[in-house]
Amino acid sequence: MVVSDSVQARLPAEVIWHDLECGGYRADLRVWHELAQAADGRVLDVGAGSGRVTLQLARAGHAVTALDRSDVLLATLRERAAGLDVEAVYADARSFALQQRDFALCVVPMQTIQLLGGAEQRIAFLRYAREHVRPGATIALAILGELDTFDCSRGTIGPAAERAYADGLLYLSRAIRVSETKELVEIERERRVMLPESDARSATAAEPAVSAEAQDAAAECGPEIDLIELDRVGVASLEAEGAEAGLHAEPALEIAATDEHVGSWVVMLRA
Repeated sequence: MVVSDSVQARLPAEVIWHDLECGGYRADLRVWHELAQAADGRVLDVGAGSGRVTLQLARAGHAVTALDRSDVLLATLRERAAGLDVEAVYADARSFALQQRDFALCVVPMQTIQLLGGAEQRIAFLRYAREHVRPGATIALAILGELDTFDCSRGTIGPAAERAYADGLLYLSRAIRVSETKELVEIERERRVMLPESDARSATAAEPAVSAEAQDAAAECGPEIDLIELDRVGVASLEAEGAEAGLHAEPALEIAATDEHVGSWVVMLRA
């Protein structure tokens, strides 16, 4: 999968990688828009990152509180949300306390609920979420659907690299392994930063195409491996955890797979 949109230059590397690996996913946006429209009130976006969902909802006229535990991503979100009704809050989803306790909707996109570290931590989040939404509000949580596992080290070709340009450098991220254990889904990516081929040729000329700093960064940055571990959890088990947190399950929504992304489920829990 290739991301064609350029990433704004001079962003922190954490933002560039986040935008590159998460920002191009759009298959779920219709669901969040429809839920926000039906909720008719302020939305709490948990695991908001640099604003993939928050900004879409805010630009559609919804008031959004974006929660994340990365100051770097939230700083970028705040800049991108200038002029919109967006509040960006640094907090851990497993233990947060906001002044507002009457959110009309809580959304947890991109399998954030599977990053919390097991059932006990998920239930802790669900209890905090229930305390922050008004009676009858929905807490909607995206989880992975059926996976196609692969391991490029065993000869599988795997997906094409996602790519973006920033400050004259080419950023490449390629999934090289997706595997499952009894408790975890492991997604391993290879990340590379390099000069684009055309710039690499021109860098030998009298007038370099990119800054000396960028050339040095590319020369010093070899490939690195990024590993994400997601808790394995299904619709029924997450609904049961919701019941333990005092929430009531409603029919889950399915988001179909695309050519670039696996399908997912949105578990719907009512306060």
